[in-house]
Amino acid sequence: MFREIALAALAAANLASASAAGTPSPENAEAYIIWPPDGAVIGGGKLWVRMGLRNMGVCPKGVELPNVGHHHLLIDTELNTDRQIPSDRNHLHFGAGETEARIELPPGKHTLQMLLGDHNHTPHDPPVFSQKITITVP
Repeated sequence: MFREIALAALAAANLASASAAGTPSPENAEAYIIWPPDGAVIGGGKLWVRMGLRNMGVCPKGVELPNVGHHHLLIDTELNTDRQIPSDRNHLHFGAGETEARIELPPGKHTLQMLLGDHNHTPHDPPVFSQKITITVP
């Protein structure tokens, strides 16, 4: 009886750790922000953000295929790759497979960073994200 309970607990722990990890990504995958460049001063607060991805493909949310995902733009927040990506004003989802978007930011300094999510909005394993950049809206 003890052996069956121990095996069931071990199986549950393995299942939990497997589901916590995102969909596998290639080691050489790279996300990057094409525009704006780091340090840019953006007049008016409305800007296009152009997102790039190497060695993986972009697809809409819900598509479960190897080596694909969709972009998420993190605005003025810290990167967290240990949980599902939230959907709020600091975590913009591009679930239709968009690679560019027009956003509006209030005056001030802002940070932007991209994070690729899988079909469930979960970061890949290993996570695929861009460098964080800083822009200023006068």
